Amino acid sequence: MLSAICCAGARAAGPGEFTLRAFLAGRLDLTQAEAVLGVIDATDRRELDVALGQLAGGLAAPLTALRNNLLELLAHLEAGLDFVEEDIEFITAAELHRQLSAAAAQVADIEQRATTRTVTRDAVRATLVGSPNVGKSRLFNALLARSASIVSPTAGATRDYVIGELAFDSVCIELVDTAGATSPRAAALDCAQPVVESAAQAATAEQRGLAQIELLCLDATRTPNDWERAALVARPAAATRVIVITKVDGPRRLERVAGAVETSSATGLGLDELRAKLRAVALVDQTASSDNPLVAATAARCRESLRGAAAALARATLLVGGRSAEELIAAEVRVALDEIGQVTGAVYTEDVLDRVFSRFCIGK
Repeated sequence: MLSAICCAGARAAGPGEFTLRAFLAGRLDLTQAEAVLGVIDATDRRELDVALGQLAGGLAAPLTALRNNLLELLAHLEAGLDFVEEDIEFITAAELHRQLSAAAAQVADIEQRATTRTVTRDAVRATLVGSPNVGKSRLFNALLARSASIVSPTAGATRDYVIGELAFDSVCIELVDTAGATSPRAAALDCAQPVVESAAQAATAEQRGLAQIELLCLDATRTPNDWERAALVARPAAATRVIVITKVDGPRRLERVAGAVETSSATGLGLDELRAKLRAVALVDQTASSDNPLVAATAARCRESLRGAAAALARATLLVGGRSAEELIAAEVRVALDEIGQVTGAVYTEDVLDRVFSRFCIGK
């Protein structure tokens, strides 16, 4: 049937041809055209939602409003230049400063989204921390359902960190097992190899700093030591903490801890609950760290233009209040408009369109 249609004079659409025609006809802007490709390339529900949000105007709407505001501001500035001899003030210095500052804040927000909130498939890092011999490595292996970390009844068997992956349907967690944490004084007194122990503690501290989720492990068969009591009081600066009680199948000496997940690596008790808790916390972390993210292709393309617009608006703001500054301010606003226009496609060249639409592999 396709052969017959093509023989009658039709042809197969080129990659991205329908989307390109919609862009050229003004039905879509360039960010929405890239969102169409984002929909095609999405590998999970989150990526699809991000692409659909951008396609619905999640980026186009604020950029269009920003551009319209700057065009109106430029009209006031140019009117003032046209009637400079008439002593007519079309916009006050205070109002000019306010509008330029507001525009700069909008550009900075969008630039931040393009720089740090691009949707990715990166894993959320969850780090197991706790005193030596509380069962971190055994819990690590039990969560992964394989022997990935050394398990020994002797404290300090883990000297370096070990990484494993927990894959769920909508999030991936990078699970990190670390050396048992101790106070510097205890490490110096108890360890026969202070240099090795110092390196192990430094690695643990580094992994704690990188963690997005901290699994603080406490042994149910003993009371908390000084390090654990201090750790319970001092909340991690950036990570979300989940308290895990280990070895609950043994003789209990630890008091109940509110909100903690009680587990036994030997019997499997609480492991499913802990996996579910990790998944829920990871999903919240991903959402919080990527509020209103952009399709990756859009973020990569528009960063430089957004930086240029931000720089132009910053220069314009500094000029407010100066003598005969309106003409210079107007020139900087034009630069900002040109840079924003390149993001939306209001200003474009053939090579820009080639870079965007060459990534389409179907005639969408």
